[in-house]
Amino acid sequence: MAPVPVQHINIGGGLGIPYFPGEQALDIIPIAEHLQKLMEARTGRLKNAELVMELGRYLVAEAGYYFCQVTDKKASRGQTFLMTDGGLHHHLSNSGNFGQVIRKNYPVLIANRIASEEKETVEIVGPLCTPLDIVGAKLELPVADVGDLVVVFQSGAYGATASPQKFLSHPEVKELLV
Repeated sequence: MAPVPVQHINIGGGLGIPYFPGEQALDIIPIAEHLQKLMEARTGRLKNAELVMELGRYLVAEAGYYFCQVTDKKASRGQTFLMTDGGLHHHLSNSGNFGQVIRKNYPVLIANRIASEEKETVEIVGPLCTPLDIVGAKLELPVADVGDLVVVFQSGAYGATASPQKFLSHPEVKELLV
């Protein structure tokens, strides 16, 4: 029993979004119906408490895109690498270093070559001196070259604010709101 009236009930944060192939969007109707029943069942000191839930990622993740530019291209040991000017220091969650047990690729495209039919399998990496600086692994994408733009979808949450932007003194990411 709370010694004072409860003003807020925080039911936590985070409703997921589909980041990876095979994942489906969350059906929020059953969640809303269940929460409505719980709210109606409140009694006593909880009756007038405001129900609070953090919805940041659910609201903004699909609205954000991360762009970086291909700065070099090389083949090594049978793999093609696209080096970029961005990576885990700008978008830590995309790199797989934000608590994921198994690294998966966010949806990635070569923005200025979407219509191209010629494909290649590439590893897209950032400029940092760590093997953890991965933008995308084993991706079949249109053939890219220096100067092309890589776009990472689902990047509206856990991007710049959750990333070690000052790591190794590389330039910080620029955020644009359109």
